[in-house]
This record gives sequence, structure tokens and C-alpha cells, in this order.
Amino acid sequence: MAELTMVEAINLALREEMQRDERVVLLGEDVGVDGGIFRVTKDLIEEFGEARVMDTPLAESGILGFAIGMAMRGMIPVPELQFSGFAYEGFHQLESHASRMRWRSQGGLSVPMTVRMPYGAGVRALEHHSESREVFYAHMPGLKIVVPSGPRNARSLLLAAIRDPDPVVFFEPKASYRAFREEVPDDEEIAEIGKAVTVREGGDITIVAYGAMLPRTIEAAEALAKDSVSAEVIDLLTISPLDWPTVTASVRKTGRCVVVHEAPLSYGPGAEIVARVMEDSFLSLEAPVGRVAGPDVHVPYFAREQRYLPDCARILGVCKSVLDY
Repeated sequence: MAELTMVEAINLALREEMQRDERVVLLGEDVGVDGGIFRVTKDLIEEFGEARVMDTPLAESGILGFAIGMAMRGMIPVPELQFSGFAYEGFHQLESHASRMRWRSQGGLSVPMTVRMPYGAGVRALEHHSESREVFYAHMPGLKIVVPSGPRNARSLLLAAIRDPDPVVFFEPKASYRAFREEVPDDEEIAEIGKAVTVREGGDITIVAYGAMLPRTIEAAEALAKDSVSAEVIDLLTISPLDWPTVTASVRKTGRCVVVHEAPLSYGPGAEIVARVMEDSFLSLEAPVGRVAGPDVHVPYFAREQRYLPDCARILGVCKSVLDY
């Protein structure tokens, strides 16, 4: 069992699927010769050739449009958009076509493609490189939105996404790309899309997080444990569909809940989670649900980037307010 970074785990998943199924193809800006801007697709063009690892022009609408056509004709494309902030140019391809094709054709056509999008702040990038806009895509019926939090589930979720018969947007938290290593099984491991994981058991408060915010949430849970507070931590892994039964069962057990994400606070994924918790578990709550999120501003540049992101101290502060209510 090798210890891999998230970059290495995603590269492994792509290689495994391309070896397993010759219909799987990669396309995007610099994915071939350069191995991707983050080197996620490193060495794949040497193994599979230019017909299956295709460098494209700088045209997000074209990348997604070609991928949709490929998928409808029997291929399994995995397009990469270098940063999620560049994806707006191809947004209409996802909304107007990919997400609607099965519905539009009354089940006659599907779009089995996985759109890889590095997202999020924390790597000292420039404007349009640090957004966390997963809620845009989660709002579209017909799309599945997956957000891994570590190397092991990145590999298992990407395998599941590529094999899914419908379009999946695979958000990769680039702050976690090389942040830590994790053991990844040698044998094939396929996750279930739409299933959250309880990564830490507890009985006093439920903390829901995903992506790059999971390690910071676990750090906060460990700090709470020093004060004899038992926090249960749920890693969502999928934003759409959301695993309501796991969240509901935990909140009904603990009676308190805090949601953590780096997307802006207003209208974000946390708002939907809070609404569902209120609908499903209101009588179990001992306090209002807390939220820790990015402020409602554009992600700032280098000097203030970390102040924008939720950190252990902010998560602890909201948790203590909920606990003391």
C-alpha cells in the first residue's frame, strides 16, 4: 500500500481507468506534453499517446463541447479545466447540454463525462484562480458534484465518477494536492457517489465539512477534545447529491451542528445544509446551527488569503458558541 499525495492518487486513477477501458480519453489545456499545470496528468501521454491524451486550445467552451459530443457518441471523456475560475466560459455547455441531455432525450442519450476542476484558495494564486463556486453547479439538475478531501478518497471517487453514466463535476481542492500523503490501497477501491463518511465519532456536536476544509475541521475537533468535548466530523465528499441520512442521524444524536466550507457564506452549500437540518431535525436541536465560511467578497490576494479562509480558531469559535447556547 503506497503513500501518495492527492496529485499522485488522481494520476493513478486516471491511469487505471485508461488501462481498463480504451474509451476513456483526457483532454484540456496542457494535459499532454506538460502533464497538466499541476502535473496531475504527468507521463500519461507517453503511455497512451496523443489520441487519448489531447492538448487543446485555450477554449473552455470548446473543451466541454467536444467532450459532450464524445460522450454522446460512446467515448468516456475526462476534460480538465485548469482552474474552476476559468470554467465560466464553458458554463453554458454544462447547463444547456450536459446536465439536460438525458432529460431532453427522455433517457435515450447520456453524457458519461467527468469534468476535473481544481478549485479553492490557499496556494497564493492570482484572480480567477481561487474561487469556490461549487454551489453554481450543484444548483443544476442532472449534474453530480464530487469534492474529495484526501488522496485515498480522491482516487476512489474519481474511479466512481469516470464509471458513472451521467456527467460529474469533480472539484479538486488544490490546496490539498501536495499537502499530505495517505496510504492508498493497491487493489481497486471504488467509492459510492452521494455517500458521506463519518471520519470522527462524537456525541456532543456534529461538524460537517468537505474538501480542503476537512483537515482544519479535524484539527478543531481535536482541540475540542482537549476540553472534553466530543465532536463528530462528517466529510460530505459529494455536494450533489447530498447524503442527508448520514447528516440527519448525526445531528439527531448530538443535538448541535456546525457547517464549514470556504465558499462565501451567503447562498452557499452551508445554507442548504442548515435548511435541511431544520426541516429534518428541528426537534433534536439544542442550539441554532452554526456556519463557518468565506466572507461574501472575492478571494483576496496573497497577504490576506489565509485570513479569508476558515481556520481552526474560527471553527472553534463558532463551535463554542453553539455549545454554549
